[in-house]
Amino acid sequence: MNSYRWFRWQMVVVAFVLMVFLSNPVRSQPQTNILITACSLVNVTNLQNFYTNLNETFRNVRQQLANNNTHFATADQTRNSESVYVMGQCRNYMSARDCVACFDFADRTIRVCAGANGGRAVLDGCFLRYESNSFYDQTTLPGNVGLCGNRTSSRQRVFETTVDGLMSNLSIATPKINGFFAAATAAVNGTNTSTAYAIAQCAPTVTRDGCSDCLQKAYSNIQSCATDVTDGRGVDSGCFMRFSASPFFPANSSIDIAPFLLDGGSSNKGAIIGGVVGGVGGLMILLILILLWYRRSRKRTSPGNSLYGATELQGPMTYSYNDLKKATKDFREENKLGEGGFGDVYKGTVKGGNIVAVKKLAIGSAKDNFDSEVRVISNVHHRNLIRLLGCCSKGPELLLVLEYMENGSLEKYLYGEKRGNLSWKQRYDIIFGTARGLAYLHEQYHVTIIHRDIKPSNILLDTDFQPKIADFGLARLLPEDKTHISTRFAGTMGYTAPEYAIHGQLSEKVDTYSFGIVVLEIISGKRCTDVPNESAGDQYLLEHAWNLYETRMHLKLVDETLNPNDYKEEEIKKVIEIALMCTQSPVSVRPTMSEVVMLLSDRSRVQNPPSRQNVNFTDIRIQVENSTSTTLSMSNADATITELTGRK
Repeated sequence: MNSYRWFRWQMVVVAFVLMVFLSNPVRSQPQTNILITACSLVNVTNLQNFYTNLNETFRNVRQQLANNNTHFATADQTRNSESVYVMGQCRNYMSARDCVACFDFADRTIRVCAGANGGRAVLDGCFLRYESNSFYDQTTLPGNVGLCGNRTSSRQRVFETTVDGLMSNLSIATPKINGFFAAATAAVNGTNTSTAYAIAQCAPTVTRDGCSDCLQKAYSNIQSCATDVTDGRGVDSGCFMRFSASPFFPANSSIDIAPFLLDGGSSNKGAIIGGVVGGVGGLMILLILILLWYRRSRKRTSPGNSLYGATELQGPMTYSYNDLKKATKDFREENKLGEGGFGDVYKGTVKGGNIVAVKKLAIGSAKDNFDSEVRVISNVHHRNLIRLLGCCSKGPELLLVLEYMENGSLEKYLYGEKRGNLSWKQRYDIIFGTARGLAYLHEQYHVTIIHRDIKPSNILLDTDFQPKIADFGLARLLPEDKTHISTRFAGTMGYTAPEYAIHGQLSEKVDTYSFGIVVLEIISGKRCTDVPNESAGDQYLLEHAWNLYETRMHLKLVDETLNPNDYKEEEIKKVIEIALMCTQSPVSVRPTMSEVVMLLSDRSRVQNPPSRQNVNFTDIRIQVENSTSTTLSMSNADATITELTGRK
C-alpha cells in the first residue's frame, strides 16, 4: 500500500477512534468494548475472490484460537488476485472460550469494511486485522493515539504517579518476556486499598526491538490519560497497553515483572497466565511459532530478528566518536549547552536530523563499569527523567547522547537570563514533576537510584516547561578518587544533606533534602548559597525560610517577580511546609519522595508540619560556607556507599 493510501487509511483510523471510543466508552461486556474500527479507503477489484479468501482466512484464524490453546494466530491466502493476510490476537488473560467469543464479535464488527482491501477492529479483549499485503512485522503506524476513558479519582495525582511507574516498567519488561505479554498491579502510593492494574502486549511476530519501540510509543501516548482519568489504552499496529483503577483481568494472571527489569535479566520460562495450559496445546503453539519464524526468516535475514528473541533489551545505541564529533561541529564552544560536575554538554545534530545533547563525561579513562552502568540508566523511562539515547566508549573520551531539552535548565529561569519568566503554575508543575521523577528513581524502578546532586542546573525543561531530571545514576560512574570537589563526595555544597556532606551517610533521603532546598529556590528565586550580608540582618536561604515560616510571614519568601494574583497564600504556605519537612534531620523525620508526591497531590493541609527542632543550622552553615571551597573535611572517609541497590 503506497504512502498516500496509508495516509488516507490513517485519517479514517483517527476519525473512528474519536467517534467510537468517546461515544461508547463502556459496554455490558467489557472485553468486547470497541476501541477502534477502521477501514481502508481502497476497494478490492474482484469481490468474489476477495470474499472467498477473506472468509477462509478468518475461519483458519478462528480455528487456531479455538483448538490450539493460543491467543495469537495468523493466516493468509494468496492463490488468486485478491491476496488476504489476517492476524488475530486475544489478551493472554482470557480463556479460550472468551477469546473465540471476542474474535467473533470483532469479525462481525470488521465486516462494515465490506469490500475495502484492509480493515481492523480493536477491542479491549482482542483485535482482528486484515490487509492485502503482509503486515505481520509492523509495529507502529502514524495517527495512533492514547484512548482515555471518563472515570476520575479523588486522588488523581497519586494514582497518576503510580500508573506512570507501572506503565514505564511494563514497557521495559514486556519485550523481555516470552510471548510479549505481561499483566501487573501496583498499590497506589499512600493507600492501603487502591490498586492500579495494567497490561502490555505485542504481536509475537514483531522483533523484541520492535516490541520495545511500539510500547514506548504507546506508553508516551497513554501518559496524558492518567493525568485526568483512571482508565486508558494505548493502541498501535503491533502492541497494546491498558491501565485501570478497576481490575479487568483475573488475579492469577499478573506476574512479577521485577526480574525482567534487571539489566540482562531474562527468563526461559514464559509468563504463566491463568487459563493457558501446556501439553499438546503447548506443542501446537511451538509448531506454529516455528512455521512463522521459518516464513519470516526467508524474507529477512538480518541478525537479531528471531520470532520471540526477548531475552534482554539491547540497551543504548552505540555511536562512533567521529559521528558525535561531527554532530557537535568538533565540540565547538558555540554549541556548548552547559557545564557540570560530570562534564560539559553540547548540542548536536545526528544522522537523520535529530537534535540531541552530547555529554563529555569528566571521568578520565575509567571505563571498567561504563557499559553496564550506562545500560542500567538507559532502561529508565519516565516523563520526568531525561532519556539516555546512546553512548560512545571507543574514542578518547566517554560520551553520552541524551534527549535535547529546548528550554534548557531551571537555573537560568530562577536567577539567570530568563529570570521572571516562570509563572507560579509553571513553578508548581516543576516542583511536582521533579518529585515524581525522584519517587520513580527511589521506589518505582527495579533498583534504587540515588541522584546525589539535585539542583536547578540538573532539572531541565521541555517545550511545555515540564521538568526532566538529568545526570541521575552518573555518580556511579565516578572513580573513587574523582568527584566534584576532589574528595570521594559527589554532590554540590549547599544542596547536599549535612549527614552526607559532613558525615558521609548516604540514603535516598539525601535527595529528599536537596529537593527541599530546590523548592525553596523555586519559590524565592534566590540561591541557597548566596552569601548573606549579616550586618544587614540577612540570612542563608534555608534559615531565612524557617524564620519567615515560624513568624507566619511566609509570603515574604515569594519571588517578587511573581504576580500575587497567580497564587494563593494557603498553597504557598503548604509548599513551603513540604520543603521544610524535606530539610529536617534526622533523616527519619523527612518524608519519602512518594510521600512528597502524595502531599503535593492532596488538597488538604499538612497534618504534621515541620519543626525547627529537627534542623541543625550549624551543620548547614558549615557546608554552605564551604560551597566555594574545593575540599571538605569528612568525619566518615568512606562516602562511597552505593547509590544503586537492588529493590527489596
